[in-house]
Amino acid sequence: MPRLFIALRPPGTVRDTLLDAMGGIEGARWQDDEQLHCTLAFLGQVDGTQVEPLIAALEQVESPAFAIEVAGVGHFERKGLPSALWAGVPLTEPLARLQRRVVSACREAGIVPEKRNYRPHVTLARLPRSAGPVGDWLALHGRLRAGPWEVIGFTVFESTLSPAGAVYEPLVEYEL
Repeated sequence: MPRLFIALRPPGTVRDTLLDAMGGIEGARWQDDEQLHCTLAFLGQVDGTQVEPLIAALEQVESPAFAIEVAGVGHFERKGLPSALWAGVPLTEPLARLQRRVVSACREAGIVPEKRNYRPHVTLARLPRSAGPVGDWLALHGRLRAGPWEVIGFTVFESTLSPAGAVYEPLVEYEL
């Protein structure tokens, strides 16, 4: 069963800015260029028979192109400890509308995406419990900015987990 998510891929100039901000935390598992994305919907394990209906439903998603940017950094916690570092993407109305339409298309295809509140971001690092402190890095990069860039489409990715980290393979790209 494929493990799928739907995301926006930042252009090279934005990814370069994000890559330049990475480093300086002992034990952090920094993302590489191929892993940088802003998720619209995480689907998880999907039955193979649902992939075709999903592709067809996503073809019906309509949205005008719009601009987004990276602004600031932050972290997620698990059990009171930092578990990931991210670069923020402000939730504009065009982005929220596209995300809702993508989720609706997933449901039409019989797939229920992850139900957490949508917080757009680009994950920069995964942090094991043994990772060093993140406070200095957050302070240093708190004003990180990249973009804006024009969102002209979205992509369905397959995620394959490996000991070295996740490998993301683009399956289908959609234009707005």
